Amino acid sequence: MHLMPVKIPVLDLEPEIEFLWDDLLSAIQGVLKSGQFIMGPNVKAFEQEVAAYLNVKHAIGVNSGTDALVIGLRAAGIGPGDEVITTPFTFFATAEAISILGATPVFVDIDPQTFNIDPDLIEPAISSRTRAILPVHLFGRAAAMDPIMALAAKYNLKVIEDTAQAFGAEFKGKKLGTIGDLGSFSFFPSKNLGAFGDAGLLATDSDQLAAAARMLRVHGSKQKYYNETIGYNSRLDELQAAILRVKLPYIDRWNEARRQAASRYQTLLCGLPGLSFPAPGAGHVFHQYTVRIGAGRRDFVQQHLAASGIGTMVYYPLPLHRLPPYAAGDVSCPAAETLATEVLSLPLWPELAPALQEQVAEALRQALVI
Repeated sequence: MHLMPVKIPVLDLEPEIEFLWDDLLSAIQGVLKSGQFIMGPNVKAFEQEVAAYLNVKHAIGVNSGTDALVIGLRAAGIGPGDEVITTPFTFFATAEAISILGATPVFVDIDPQTFNIDPDLIEPAISSRTRAILPVHLFGRAAAMDPIMALAAKYNLKVIEDTAQAFGAEFKGKKLGTIGDLGSFSFFPSKNLGAFGDAGLLATDSDQLAAAARMLRVHGSKQKYYNETIGYNSRLDELQAAILRVKLPYIDRWNEARRQAASRYQTLLCGLPGLSFPAPGAGHVFHQYTVRIGAGRRDFVQQHLAASGIGTMVYYPLPLHRLPPYAAGDVSCPAAETLATEVLSLPLWPELAPALQEQVAEALRQALVI
């Protein structure tokens, strides 16, 4: 009898939720019984616990990763007429946050080996209007922070790290999101540390930037009803903070499990024709395990895997400078444009069984030799 292959999603949150079920229920019930749902004790405690984990002075909870970018940029003084250098190979929110503030994202091409912004291309893009660099630690791997910070010092620029996909990742012993002036984080449910809805965070060692961010997240006020500037309604939800507090102690264990799963993929997929692997990187937390499939065969391979019951994702099918809000600009980022046609993210989560990875690898091998 022929057995259909087990369906393998690109991400499965059920094992994590099942493992934490009792603690999650207790945390949620505690919030419900308290009657405090906005900026309560769990938000304060979570901010303290995250600050300790990241080894920074300040952690400021906000409503989402996108809000973290907007508020972080604005706290850093970014506004109309300014330019912010960033990557075109990322989620739309990275550039959107810049544009929301009336500033202009200046797209610099990526290093095809790391998928992150190419530091060698940043300096030629700096102009008299440049005020900041916004590197993205894509898929859980650190951008090249040494040359980025050196350029920022040379030209007196702010650095706001987009760490949405890299919570817990490191660069030379420092947690990502703590190297620049500000780090922005997302706790979207699919992230390595995920809430059960939208949630985000800013991290900084600057008292001034932290005070600005705290004021901006509550309608521009330090004291309720005494609003000093136009701000936002961007408070971290008490329920989400309680859930994140349950999960935070396990993040290093989960990130290590992701590294082990990535290593197994590397072994299983070694030698397959037309396939390129993620470049090794110390401190990588593999939010995604993303391979490259050349010769115009990526979409065919994805369809073959889907027919075999294996879920995959394409992050991202179009680089940002090719999307309608930015397509009018005369921008050339050939590496990002090539990768957009080749990248494919395979199933990955901390509890992913080796047997399922073997099934993914076999299906991929079959697709590549057709």
